[in-house]
Amino acid sequence: MTKIAVAIDGPAAAGKSTVAKKVAEIKGYTYIDTGAMYRAFTWYCLEKGIDCQDEAACVALITKVNIELKPNHVVICNGKDVSREIREPRVSSQVSYIASYKDIRLALVELQRKMADTDSVIMDGRDIGTYVLPNADVKIFQIASVETRAVRRYEENISKGIQCTLEEIDADVRKRDYIDSHREFAPLKAAPDSVLLDTSYMTVDEVVQNVIDIIDAKIEEKEKRA
Repeated sequence: MTKIAVAIDGPAAAGKSTVAKKVAEIKGYTYIDTGAMYRAFTWYCLEKGIDCQDEAACVALITKVNIELKPNHVVICNGKDVSREIREPRVSSQVSYIASYKDIRLALVELQRKMADTDSVIMDGRDIGTYVLPNADVKIFQIASVETRAVRRYEENISKGIQCTLEEIDADVRKRDYIDSHREFAPLKAAPDSVLLDTSYMTVDEVVQNVIDIIDAKIEEKEKRA
């Protein structure tokens, strides 16, 4: 099988993780949830009573954390399963601050690159195609309107029993868009060679099929050149 690396970037709640997981399952690729790694570290900072806007205090903790991604989307932080906790609003509202700190990004990006060294992978985040995997075979920038993304995240939270309001989620999405796109180090932006995919009016299955079609076309191209 042709080894391939797929990078899916885009703003908060664009459905990147949902799509990446389904594509990985269908194609037999390894899925690396970079967002979950930042969320796990955010959760750890909050558990330690650290202000997530205090960069120095947060950076001081990065060497004390061991984050593991397990099958079935299980996230382990220092031996504890935090898969549910990292999706709670208190983490969602703070994770963009954590993800903006250069030293934290450098530490987690090193881990992400090691994960991508072995098999065919699909990785989603904010800066995968521009920074984490700049040589990825396929780069997709997945977007949707703020309103669509807020509704999606709200419904996802409610389905998981996480209490929130649509107004809170809408405000959080807009705040995260601003922080992610304005951070100094590795900001959210589309790589010049990425494919723009607007999912505002697509079902999940339609998005998945679009991504698979893009990947299959790249594989065919690579095999012709080989």
